[in-house]
Amino acid sequence: MTSLSSKTLCKALQMGKIAVIPTDTIYGIVSVAFNKDTVEKIYKLRKRNPTKPFIILISSLKDLKHFGIVLTQKQKDLLQKIWPNPVSVILACPESKFQYLHRGTKTLAFRMPKNKDLLELLERVGPLVAPSANFEGGKPAENIKEAKKYFGDNVLYVDGGKLTGKPSTLIDLIGSKPKVVRQGAFLLKY
Repeated sequence: MTSLSSKTLCKALQMGKIAVIPTDTIYGIVSVAFNKDTVEKIYKLRKRNPTKPFIILISSLKDLKHFGIVLTQKQKDLLQKIWPNPVSVILACPESKFQYLHRGTKTLAFRMPKNKDLLELLERVGPLVAPSANFEGGKPAENIKEAKKYFGDNVLYVDGGKLTGKPSTLIDLIGSKPKVVRQGAFLLKY
């Protein structure tokens, strides 16, 4: 990651700043998941439908406990097989204190990225909300110049060059069988 040192980025995120950073798929606009105010700011900045939850990046399965999520053995086995990778999974999160994250759906989507720098950042600052860097319905920013057209000087930027990857594959793990909701960068093999 360039433009901001990783130490500066960590400190900024911990202080409640929002940043556009390269993720393991595409550029994301991120903030600490446990900071309700910055999560709400991202909804406004992205012009996002307020009923749609964001994907949350985590560094390990242990991070799920912070959200009150208890995995079944079947879910745990699958996640250990597919993570880290560009695959996001939807899990039940009925706790009302996370209403600002699950937006009444009582579900959250998580991803453990396969990017060493990003995993180190997550280990240092904790889980991050990480929707794509664009307005809802718009084309995801492929570089910082495009991201700045969306967000101007309202956020910090980490330049990772041009990113043209696919978004993550999204899998629903709430039912008895995993269900692919969005096919993306990862091909799930059962």
